[in-house]
Amino acid sequence: MAVTKAKKAEQIEKLSADLKGVNNMVVATFGKLTVNQDFELRKAVRSAGGKYSVVKNKLAGRASQGTALEEALKGLKGVTSIAYTTGDPVALAKAIGKYVIDNGEQFSVKGGVVEGKMVSAKEVAALATMPSKEELYSKLLFLINAPAQRLVTVMNAVGRDVAVVINQAVEQKKFKGDGAEAPVAAVAEASAPEAAQA
Repeated sequence: MAVTKAKKAEQIEKLSADLKGVNNMVVATFGKLTVNQDFELRKAVRSAGGKYSVVKNKLAGRASQGTALEEALKGLKGVTSIAYTTGDPVALAKAIGKYVIDNGEQFSVKGGVVEGKMVSAKEVAALATMPSKEELYSKLLFLINAPAQRLVTVMNAVGRDVAVVINQAVEQKKFKGDGAEAPVAAVAEASAPEAAQA
């Protein structure tokens, strides 16, 4: 059944509204996907914060005019589907990458757009191996916190070492006499064997 001009115009308008502000997209093609495989793909893309749509090539080209995706959707051939997001491109690439591994013969990537720049299928595959934003943030926070944690450990160690030396002096009854300098002399005497060992 032929699609009317009005229906095409409506489809273009809807897709155009969806693609506005989108900078990240994976363009793919597929063979015979079962209903269950299609459901799993859509679920994977949704869980990555994206949307998935099977598109008509000419309609997608028209709908993307004036967007960052225009170049990637120009002159497409064959069956085309797009997965797109305004969020993390790595998460989207990971979701698609895992799906390609699980359904390799039936589904393949043509290329894509990352932060407004066109990328090849190989680059999409490489993007899927990168850590996500959350993983990068946690690694960065670890690197920032590590020196502070080491500094605190060293500062605590100095206080702990002084307390150990004083405790040893008390146990060995080195604090004799009433003079104020007696404890200091006792601490120095108690720490002398440790200094000699070092």
